[in-house]
Amino acid sequence: MSAESTDQGHGHSPAAWTAVVVMLIAFVIGTVAFWLDWAWLVWASAGLLVIGALLGWILAKAGYGVNGDKYNPKDH
Repeated sequence: MSAESTDQGHGHSPAAWTAVVVMLIAFVIGTVAFWLDWAWLVWASAGLLVIGALLGWILAKAGYGVNGDKYNPKDH
């Protein structure tokens, strides 16, 4: 890939980063809860994982995705 490439990829957007951070937090909480045998918190973290995915989709539809009108890519 050349240095002049304008393709920023599919994950360099506020929508993608927000979704990934929320889902990583959910995964960490769920892992610790599973280890501590707290079933209710495991299920709550699974719900947070779904919320993170929906949040990324909603933000992308609101214009914060890679091709969204509110997204300003930074030069690398």
